[in-house]
Amino acid sequence: MAVIKASDLLVAALENEGVTHIFGVPGEENLDFVESLRTSSIKLVVTRHEQPAAFMAATYGRLTGRPGVCLSTLGPGALNLVTGAAYALLGAMPMLLITGQKPILSSRQARFQIVDIVNTMRPLTKHSQQIVSAAGILAIVREAFRITREERPGPVHLELPEDIAREMTEHTGGIPPHESPLPVASEATLARAAALIVAAKRPLVMLGAGANRVALTEALSAFVKRSKIPFFNTQMGKGAVTGCSELYIGTAALSERDYIHRMIDRSDLIIAIGHDTVEKPPFLMTPAQHVIHVGFMPATVERVYFPDTEIIGDVGPGLLRLADLLEGRLTQDTAFLALKDEVIAHVADRATESRFPLTPQRIVHDVREAMPEDGIVALDNGMYKIWFARNYRTQTANTLLLDNALATMGAGLPSAMMASMLNPDKRVLAVCGDGGFMMNAQELETAIRLKLNLVVLILEDHAYGMIRWKQAVDHFPDHGMTFGNPDFVQYAAAYGAKGRRVADAEGLAPALRDAFAENGVQLVVVPVDYAENIRVLIDELNDKGL
Repeated sequence: MAVIKASDLLVAALENEGVTHIFGVPGEENLDFVESLRTSSIKLVVTRHEQPAAFMAATYGRLTGRPGVCLSTLGPGALNLVTGAAYALLGAMPMLLITGQKPILSSRQARFQIVDIVNTMRPLTKHSQQIVSAAGILAIVREAFRITREERPGPVHLELPEDIAREMTEHTGGIPPHESPLPVASEATLARAAALIVAAKRPLVMLGAGANRVALTEALSAFVKRSKIPFFNTQMGKGAVTGCSELYIGTAALSERDYIHRMIDRSDLIIAIGHDTVEKPPFLMTPAQHVIHVGFMPATVERVYFPDTEIIGDVGPGLLRLADLLEGRLTQDTAFLALKDEVIAHVADRATESRFPLTPQRIVHDVREAMPEDGIVALDNGMYKIWFARNYRTQTANTLLLDNALATMGAGLPSAMMASMLNPDKRVLAVCGDGGFMMNAQELETAIRLKLNLVVLILEDHAYGMIRWKQAVDHFPDHGMTFGNPDFVQYAAAYGAKGRRVADAEGLAPALRDAFAENGVQLVVVPVDYAENIRVLIDELNDKGL
């Protein structure tokens, strides 16, 4: 039986779980762990700040279904991971955070840099634990990966103290991972739900964040195709089924009063697949509306979501069986179905308007024109996110990455970097406001060092545009939202990237095409005009009687 150092054992356990990359910023407290990584098959990707390392690890989990791993030292480094932990927790992304710590058996540095990170992480993770003995590492890692992957997925935190990392222990062999199949809803439950759906005249399917799991795409597409029920999605459910389907009616980007609610409000039954109340409500439910909750876990009841029927269990097999019970049995209201074309037409309204600075609708239109069917767009958070959610038509699953859970700024660039690493042969575009981009702009250096092919589109309005819009909606004067920007073209050049600025209304589409053709890391800067937000999202809705 081999004797092994604890840090080597931890790395071996991670390799056993299939870990290939770890993202982060090391510190002196985890130098033993870094040395163990050096001689392993795992690649350490050093970022310029811990927060984007966590965003990258979470996005890895989101896109693959396998936990991404990030690393930091103690104290300030570990605290820089907390936003990423919350991002993964609210967004249901499997992720493992590993932080360092001073020696716990004997320390001569008193409380220098010491913060109780284990307890800090507890409300932000599914599980947080300090490793107190080398002998327990194999079991701790196996359990961490089980917890992070099981529904509902999320982050797990492990703290490795410096002296524990150096302990010697026996290597008894890895604990093999194994699948834990979920039960499928009972036949009686499925039959009751089918009867309700068949009795409905204006049913809709809603795809929520929990439907946007890598393994669910085929089952969801089959259910929609076979049932022939029109469907819409929440922001984080977008792309779970292709938006090119003739049954697609759009994205519920706002909770009420948007055009899509012409159908949602008239529906007599909604099949909510994977709805997660961590998202902003896609619609405000009323007692008069029947809602069937389909999920891996029971519904979380809130004032705006209180389903009266639930189908709980492994969603994919359950939906396929439900499709068996529904196929060819539905009679739907033709007048209700006809509303779909009106809703879709409104989404395309003003998409080619030649104003400058560009309207959000035109930006979304030109981005869609520049991206192939499997191209990936990763959004930061800002006013434009609503427009992309409403207007961008996805054709393939996981090709529009947005966060409608924590909705943190600064995640767009790291998320796009991870998408590019996983998909080196696809076009990947980060869309960031100037405010969100500057929160993690230093990661351009990381992207260049990794030799990524990545285009970053910066929408420039010199302000926190969404908050300025909310300020105007609440009839407050414009105050405290504006800032200055560097010359982004020169900023890109300083890192060794290529930058270009769009100078007229027709310039965005060719700028994007040229940027993708040149490969490498590219910045495209376009001025954006949000002045129409209130008119388009509020005034026109009032004009339509909504």
